[in-house]
Amino acid sequence: MAVWHLITGEYPPQPGGVSDYSRLVACGLAGAGDEVHVWAPECTAQLQSDDGVVVHRLPGHFGPRALTALARSIDSPGQSRMLVQYVPHAFGFKAMNLPFCLWLFGRRHRGTAVMFHEVMFPLRVSQPLKHNVIGLTTRLMTMLVARSAERIFVATPLWEDLLRRFIGPHNSISWLPVPSNIPVVDNSAGVAATRLAYSPSGAPLLGHFGTHSGLVGRSVEDLLKPVLERRPGARILLIGANSTNFRDRWVGAHPGLADRVYATGALAPDRLSLALQACDVMIQPYPDGISTRRGSVMAPLAHGRAVVTTNGVATEPLWAQSGAVAMAPVGDWVSMQSLIARMLADEGERLRAGSVARNLYAQRFAVEHTIGALRAPECTSPHPC
Repeated sequence: MAVWHLITGEYPPQPGGVSDYSRLVACGLAGAGDEVHVWAPECTAQLQSDDGVVVHRLPGHFGPRALTALARSIDSPGQSRMLVQYVPHAFGFKAMNLPFCLWLFGRRHRGTAVMFHEVMFPLRVSQPLKHNVIGLTTRLMTMLVARSAERIFVATPLWEDLLRRFIGPHNSISWLPVPSNIPVVDNSAGVAATRLAYSPSGAPLLGHFGTHSGLVGRSVEDLLKPVLERRPGARILLIGANSTNFRDRWVGAHPGLADRVYATGALAPDRLSLALQACDVMIQPYPDGISTRRGSVMAPLAHGRAVVTTNGVATEPLWAQSGAVAMAPVGDWVSMQSLIARMLADEGERLRAGSVARNLYAQRFAVEHTIGALRAPECTSPHPC
């Protein structure tokens, strides 16, 4: 039995993709028989405890008091493994928590593992000076964190090239795709009832799952109107956090389509599973293309949904090789509309795509692969870069 100290900038009930991922990993390690301690920022809300997982709330947000408390516990006698869920902005200090990174660097050679969900803030001549200051600082932070790690994992191979600038070619970097955090609920009656609520006439039901914000949200905005105009009978279900506000804003600008766009708002995992299964096709556009770090696409794959998405700079070769999703180039909304129309018109293709998606998820992305890679004695992954 191993003893893990999982360090994360967010943990349920705090919202966020890294928060959900951290809990999934903590429960997976505990389920495999390991002792798991989670170290996360203070939070007033209480989380129902998970078997085998002890959650420690640190004072503040990884400032001096938190680091002192963390060091006192992690540096106690006995062997243990430290696993850091790294996202620059998750550790406070406006994404510039150099003290935390220096603290990690001071504990190098102690078997630390780091999972890079994000690497650094971009540097651009066109952006404000303060953003470039963040970009430079996060580069220094990345160098310190990467050099503190004995084992490095990345959510997408795209991050490997960035990290190589700081650690050199001799270090091993393993690709560890992000699994879905939405368990598949086997409830055909519940799926039928959910579908009936949003499509009582049996019209095609398209879906989008995500946070309905940022560049992805803007892409969905660009797609809704032309998709609905091209397919007059179709309806669209927006699933997940912020979806209600997103729908209200969009419908305010397009009142004539109000009766064809629905939103679930934030849902409990079991109801979210039913909503995903109720949809015929999931529309998941990403400004840099689909990639294995996108948890919002992993959930539809795990549920065996047909997915129409985008192909961009972040897209790994496996997506085209597997045929698990239909892809249009980033920004080519005409091609994406055609793919959606073709998928809706061909039930056989939808079923095939959904089956391939489910199989790909089980073979490559399910949480069991993550736990196996983390517990391996060496820096190995079932899917090396």
